Amino acid sequence: MYKYYKELLLEDYPSFLNKYLECPSIVRLKSVGYFCGMDYASKDIYDFGEYISRFDHSLDVALITWKYTKDKTSTLAGLIHDIATPVFAHVIDYMNKDYANQESTEEYTEKIIMSDKKLINYLLEDGININEVINFKKHPIVDNDRPKLCADRLDGVILTGMFWTKNVSKEDTFNITKHIAIFINEDNEVELGFDDIVVAKKVLEVGESIDKICHSNEDNYMMELLAYLTRYLIDNNIITYDDLYIIDENKMHYIFSKITDKEFKEKYYLFKNIKKEDIPSNNLPNVKKRDLKILVNGNRLSI
Repeated sequence: MYKYYKELLLEDYPSFLNKYLECPSIVRLKSVGYFCGMDYASKDIYDFGEYISRFDHSLDVALITWKYTKDKTSTLAGLIHDIATPVFAHVIDYMNKDYANQESTEEYTEKIIMSDKKLINYLLEDGININEVINFKKHPIVDNDRPKLCADRLDGVILTGMFWTKNVSKEDTFNITKHIAIFINEDNEVELGFDDIVVAKKVLEVGESIDKICHSNEDNYMMELLAYLTRYLIDNNIITYDDLYIIDENKMHYIFSKITDKEFKEKYYLFKNIKKEDIPSNNLPNVKKRDLKILVNGNRLSI
């Protein structure tokens, strides 16, 4: 399923990306799961079927950006936009109590980029303004404020729809990628949209289902549980906060498995084995609203 989607994006692959895909800070994202560490969780709660990494997502965003803009700087901003994603991704935002925005880790973006000498050299060789990729939010095609659509948000809808909510089919991926269009929005910015209202309504439908599942009791319980496990390691000086950008997810689970504290072991067992019906009701935090209003032939559409 993912292979087919990737093939659609690779039809117009820009070869200049090749060297960037070998940069250490980009390669690291291969060991950071797109679904916030839940590949390791109870299969009764999550059963994605395939492992998708933040590397995969970052390349998708770059390819979507290139396909519809042919702009090298924006494409590299798309590739780099998740470079500051730590192990377990948005679980760390939960750990930081940043439920509403889920951007608490983005402050590391400049530090990580500037510490990757290979990446810096390639950007300089290609005449790319480094600040233009550090400040990736300057590229609305790559990232913009909700409820607008962007490459990051669109790829998230497709990936999550394929593997979590499971309401994006192979045919849907074809239709979505073939009907993307670029418009100037009401704020005089370029914005991704669609030239087909049926396709746009499908994306809105999937987005609504994602918003619902991300606000579910089950997902929030599991995110908080993994946040607790991670925070335990930091509070007990087993790892540092900076290690979240160094240690991969397999290594983190190895560390988890060696902890002998009784409460920790119980919670780790629940993380890996809990059944949906056994998840207790809890007070849900003010989790980020994933609303969408999409441009269709220049007009704003929402559900």
